[in-house]
Amino acid sequence: MKNIAVVYWSGTGNTEAMAQAVADGVKEKGAQVTLLTASAFDASMVDQFDAIAFGCPSMGAEQLEESEFEPMFTACESKLNGKTIALFGSYGWGDGEWMRNWEETCAAAGAVLACESVICNEAPDDEAVLACNALGAALA
Repeated sequence: MKNIAVVYWSGTGNTEAMAQAVADGVKEKGAQVTLLTASAFDASMVDQFDAIAFGCPSMGAEQLEESEFEPMFTACESKLNGKTIALFGSYGWGDGEWMRNWEETCAAAGAVLACESVICNEAPDDEAVLACNALGAALA
């Protein structure tokens, strides 16, 4: 049985709702899932999981949340070479540039993206929830 982590930061609850939908998708495929906030995860934990879904909303000028998520993720980057991951998050403005930049960072680190990243504007609608379920299933 695969062991999957869903690691996220959420300020308004939108990305948290997406994380729960990702976790539900993992469970539906029969894999074990651990849901963790960014403050509860660190680079020493990367190797404990077969795959990791990272979730963070767009903040400021289309960037990752800077106080908790970005430092945690930056610390993990050196351990992502060959690791299967997936990315998700919500945004309130812009066109998803933060996600494209984040995908490029992951590719440069050697991470293997399991599927297309999922983004949604504000709270996840039914379509976004289904996409998050599929993202979790792809990791499982």
